[in-house]
Amino acid sequence: MSEEILKNINSTYVVLNAGNAIPVTVSDRFYQDLEQQFGDFKGKRLVSHHIFEQDWNSWEMHPAGEEFVCLLFGQVDFVLEQDGSERIVSLNAPGDYILVPSGTRHTAKVYTRSSVLFITPGEGTQHRSHTI
Repeated sequence: MSEEILKNINSTYVVLNAGNAIPVTVSDRFYQDLEQQFGDFKGKRLVSHHIFEQDWNSWEMHPAGEEFVCLLFGQVDFVLEQDGSERIVSLNAPGDYILVPSGTRHTAKVYTRSSVLFITPGEGTQHRSHTI
């Protein structure tokens, strides 16, 4: 494959926009660059990959659609905050995934070094500090 086609999800995320897939290089200014290039992210989704070694220290919520979260390796519990209560969904085997419902606050408890693939509707994403 040519260099122009071959990318790596650890260094280049992808923005899905109306049938197009746009590679975006990950840098220290990634989220600022993303906002500058794509604005409010309306109608777009971000394909990203993260490796976690510790619990998340915040909750997040995506009001513009469901988030696809797929475990590649490791063990992670996703904690969903729905109607004032918490629900835990365990991802234990490679390929386990969850569709986090639109508007649902969520965080993660990490049991072992874990690799996770995300497809996120970024428009209006909110974060709230919290340690679980």
